[in-house]
Amino acid sequence: MITGWGFPDFDAHEGVHLFTDPDSGLSAVIAVHSTKLGPAAGGVRFWHYATSDDAITDALRLSRGMSFKNAMAGLDLGGGKGVVLADKPGATISEAQLKAFGRAVESLGGRYVTAEDVGMSEARMKVIASETKYVSGLPVQSGAAGGDPGPYTAHGVYLGVKAAAKRGLGADDMKGVHVAIQGAGSVGGGLARLLAKDGARLTIADVDADKVRVLADELGADLAAADTVLGIEADVVSPNALGAILTERSIDALKTSVIAGGANNQLATHADGARLHARGITYAPDYVINAGGIINVGLEYLGHGDEAEVMARITRIPDRLNQVWDESEASGRPASEVADAIARRLIGRG
Repeated sequence: MITGWGFPDFDAHEGVHLFTDPDSGLSAVIAVHSTKLGPAAGGVRFWHYATSDDAITDALRLSRGMSFKNAMAGLDLGGGKGVVLADKPGATISEAQLKAFGRAVESLGGRYVTAEDVGMSEARMKVIASETKYVSGLPVQSGAAGGDPGPYTAHGVYLGVKAAAKRGLGADDMKGVHVAIQGAGSVGGGLARLLAKDGARLTIADVDADKVRVLADELGADLAAADTVLGIEADVVSPNALGAILTERSIDALKTSVIAGGANNQLATHADGARLHARGITYAPDYVINAGGIINVGLEYLGHGDEAEVMARITRIPDRLNQVWDESEASGRPASEVADAIARRLIGRG
């Protein structure tokens, strides 16, 4: 029996769809991991990959993460992910490609609901929405659920960082707590501003040197190189850029007691969660702490509630994290494994 199709990250996915559109030059992947709880919801990213297999692997990992994230957030949604391949680093996606991706989403008949992710924007999502109704996270009226998920993700990560600092450091507030933040985009930058208001000491890094310098000047933060920030001595290290950055090598180099950030798929391999646990590092599983954005766009798509309901649900993120940490402590299992086990039970794969 074929179980993985040659991809180690294939996890009984319900469907992996490959799309091409010669007229626009679109090459895209849509991975549907589970629709047990509802339509497979997850953003679409535009990114350059070294190989097409790398793009498929990313879609597989991200879609599984969305299944777990949506389940842990209590949403009536499954997990999916879209990836549009850029032909070179720094490429710009065309309107024709956006429309072609919209038609690809529409062809799945609602099994996959797309939203904004890396390399996309509200304006680009509106172009996709011209070809399909299965889009969430579009601009909305004030007070309604929906819109740009970034600030909501940042708020949830902020609450999760505070919970992790309480758990791992015994910190009742963030004043004077040193947080090293990798990534100065919508999530990392939003997190930095919220922590700065609390009096945290910040070190910030990003591959965009100009952007991170402006943010550091604004907040009075220190700067670090993007490829070394994870290894600096800090109370909390917060990854908020791309994933797979917690490897055997980077974990050995950590000089922190807490890892809590919004980047997806932070663990490079399953074994890396055990490595963090063995070192006694408090780890906030990424798809639990970064659920604020999908809570916002998910409730918009489902038509449940308003912004007040979104914020109320985001405030429950620390409760779910504490559930994971409590079970981890009681069982002796890594927090990453405990979170996966809880999520699998919720989607009927326990």
